[in-house]
Amino acid sequence: MENNKPLADLLRPKTINEVIGQKHLVGTSGFITRLLNNNKSTFPSLIFWGPPGVGKTTIARIIANELDVEYKEYSAVTAKKSELVKEFEMVKKQENLFDQKAKKQKLIFLDEIHRFSKSQQDVLLSPVESGQIILIAATTENPSFYVISPLLSRCQVLIFNPFSEEELEQVLTRAEKLLKITIEDKAKQLIISASNYDARTALNIVQQATRHDKIVTAQETEKIISSTNLRYDKAGEEHYNTISAFIKSMRASNPDATLYYMARMIESGEDPLFIARRMVVFASEDVGMADPKAIMVATSTFQACQQIGPPECQINLAHCASYMAKAPKNRSSYNAYFKALEDVKKYGNLPVPLHLRNAPTKLMKDIGYGKGYEAYPDKDKNLLPDKLKGKKYFDEKNNR
Repeated sequence: MENNKPLADLLRPKTINEVIGQKHLVGTSGFITRLLNNNKSTFPSLIFWGPPGVGKTTIARIIANELDVEYKEYSAVTAKKSELVKEFEMVKKQENLFDQKAKKQKLIFLDEIHRFSKSQQDVLLSPVESGQIILIAATTENPSFYVISPLLSRCQVLIFNPFSEEELEQVLTRAEKLLKITIEDKAKQLIISASNYDARTALNIVQQATRHDKIVTAQETEKIISSTNLRYDKAGEEHYNTISAFIKSMRASNPDATLYYMARMIESGEDPLFIARRMVVFASEDVGMADPKAIMVATSTFQACQQIGPPECQINLAHCASYMAKAPKNRSSYNAYFKALEDVKKYGNLPVPLHLRNAPTKLMKDIGYGKGYEAYPDKDKNLLPDKLKGKKYFDEKNNR
């Protein structure tokens, strides 16, 4: 293999026509294709958002080649703010030295922009705004949360999709042709499953498997994939997507989907107490009055996870998750509380009715504190401040 280069680099497409996948961007009528076919001198700055190994860097390089511009790559993991400042100062000097028509525009590719702080991202604003550079920034995280608003407003966000199984099969077929190898069908399926639809990961598995043999077997593939490393950043987008799917599956009373998403989190190394804590909240928020025992099941599960720990506590979590999914749902307590909270915020500390006030002194009794109070008053007797007299928050029928 050429200078022991990674297989993913050797197979990297050089033109748009060679790109597998992302047809909505680089297909015949794709967004990027149309940009390149129109006025190239007004090519905009872009943010590429998508999972790893789906062609973000590759397509940035192809764009630079198509535009015939200077190209420089940076990674936000290692790049320093001072490096970028120096880069932009050089671009500015070139503008002063050369005629505007004669100068060559510069495209900066910044990988993992979500790792840049706000002050580091601020450096990009002026060069992008003035058109000194074309910026293409890539991220695996939601730009809404990780890219500053002024930069978002100056760039077009393009979403990159994970590869489909068919597209990954095309990638593996290219690898077979380049390396003159054979990958068994069962091995292909194992590679695709283990890759999490990341082409780079799939090709790394192939590269390892072909070090000693020209035939990639299922047996050899299984040895390499000794444990599946699921893509799951505890502080990132995939974390929030998975826990959201878990909770919404419990709300939908679907134990199968609930257990699937829980298994994904556990297998990926999520803290069992995080999952248990979410179910304690769910027991009151979503099950609520429909099954008051749910909160006891959830808190017991949380304690069990504390005492037992992984991996055994996953059985406790599965038991609790199944219970929550199958339990009837009633959000009346949750809804009523937040309606009451709205009035608290709106009206502040309204006077408590005199008959409900404590009267520890004679003076307080004389002015009416506690007057007419009954130990067990009629529920319909006004117990709210006068401003809220007759107000109803709790409605057991309106529980969604």
